[in-house]
Amino acid sequence: MAYNRRDLLREALDALAAQTRPLDAVLVLDNASDDDSAAVAGSHPVVTEVLGLARNTGGAGGFAAGLAHAVGPAGAAGKADLVWLMDDDTIPTPTALEELLRARDAYPGPVALLGSRVVWHDGRDHPMNTPRRRPGASGAQIAAARVAGATPVRSSSFVSMLVDARAVRFHGLPVADYFIWNDDFEYSARLLLHGTGLAVHGSVVEHRTRTFGATDADPGERFYYEVRNKVWMITRSGALSPSERALYSGASVRRWVRTFVRSERRDVLLRAGGRGLRDGVLRSPRPTSQVLDGLGPVSDDVAGLEPPVRHAVRDDT
Repeated sequence: MAYNRRDLLREALDALAAQTRPLDAVLVLDNASDDDSAAVAGSHPVVTEVLGLARNTGGAGGFAAGLAHAVGPAGAAGKADLVWLMDDDTIPTPTALEELLRARDAYPGPVALLGSRVVWHDGRDHPMNTPRRRPGASGAQIAAARVAGATPVRSSSFVSMLVDARAVRFHGLPVADYFIWNDDFEYSARLLLHGTGLAVHGSVVEHRTRTFGATDADPGERFYYEVRNKVWMITRSGALSPSERALYSGASVRRWVRTFVRSERRDVLLRAGGRGLRDGVLRSPRPTSQVLDGLGPVSDDVAGLEPPVRHAVRDDT
């Protein structure tokens, strides 16, 4: 997914071209960039297709649109069985995809998604993309994951996430109305409420953010999305169990307090957080098909993957 980072996009595409396991296809979703990201993507030999949106739909909308276009409804000819999601500031090491697929093949059972180890440019694990280990994983699950070179997780990051198309068709798409932040947390947690997710240690990608830190590093006006989306996730999403809702409610409040204490712009955080809390409580996220309406054929792709509310448990997703 690309937005206004053409130089990083070029490096990311170069890294995809250098994978030891060549990709079957590369789709670049250009989220209405103001620079020539679309042209960079269109001229790169590894790119199969460039899908441009007429407006910026944020990371959440971009991943939802791209995923819908890549996967399509069940039985759609020429659509992907697995989709490797990443942003334009993700630089995968040459064996990143090979290691994800190796772990998937080595695990004795269906896997809904697999995530890479995410590092900063100096090799440190990036705190923005730390997967949440799966609490209560059985000894058998942990042992099976260990044999595959992985750890069972409860959530993962869009920085590098390999998703099974069957899980997408069953559970639907990311919530586009989140725009930015917590969209991958909500989506991966939704897929993994009853499904299996693995953090694969040997698959490594570099997340080239400007600074080393998580989203609590003085986010400014973007604090609005952190608060609103976390409230939405805890109160509106089916991704969490009742005990997890209580756990993440407390963790979120602690995180917000820590963010406020560390900030040099507390007045900005108060205003942004107050608006986020108000909107999170008073309204619900719109359906993703509504948020991404009016974007041409991709809107039809999205509408075809927005299922009714699910209650059944599927052990293959």
